[in-house]
Amino acid sequence: MFRTGSSNQEFYKTRMVVEELNQHRNTIEAVITELIPQIEQGCKLVIDVLQSGGKVLIAGNGGSAADAQHIAAELTGRYVKERIGLPAIALTVDTSALTAISNDYGFEKVYSRQLSALARPEDLFIAISTSGNSTNIIDALELAKTIKCKTLGLSGRDGGKMNGLCDLNIVIPSDTTARIQEMHILIGHIFCKAVDNIY
Repeated sequence: MFRTGSSNQEFYKTRMVVEELNQHRNTIEAVITELIPQIEQGCKLVIDVLQSGGKVLIAGNGGSAADAQHIAAELTGRYVKERIGLPAIALTVDTSALTAISNDYGFEKVYSRQLSALARPEDLFIAISTSGNSTNIIDALELAKTIKCKTLGLSGRDGGKMNGLCDLNIVIPSDTTARIQEMHILIGHIFCKAVDNIY
């Protein structure tokens, strides 16, 4: 049974809330210390693809699927400033495609099959996986290489298999899924801010 009262409130104030915020702060400090050059490279990659007439395709699972949709929405809609809509597609949103491909080919093919239909060499595939080892993301990255589509990873922990498959893999220095995801969407926002500064 959930307890209420001052002792319970004090627990949340002094332990859980502060601990989560401190973990977030420690992770962002590590990102600032270690990853600014890679984030700048990622910004350049996104901008170069869009300026050359390519599109951005994004995929992930679970919370990373939500991040894929979030980033795509910021590009096709807007981030902060008024600008033209830019071509970005989250491969996580078409339920007919997701269920048909999963049913007919297996869930590991759910993104690679879409990439084979939509991606071209001038495009960019942003692959999001907190472990760097999600099977359907790895399969999609392997497919992207065969069609010479550019690849940008957002991962965590040690970067996993994505290290060998991405043109650039931004690895969040954390083993905690929540902290990795928080940094992924922050970096996604930085990409969008960089785009805003150009368009």
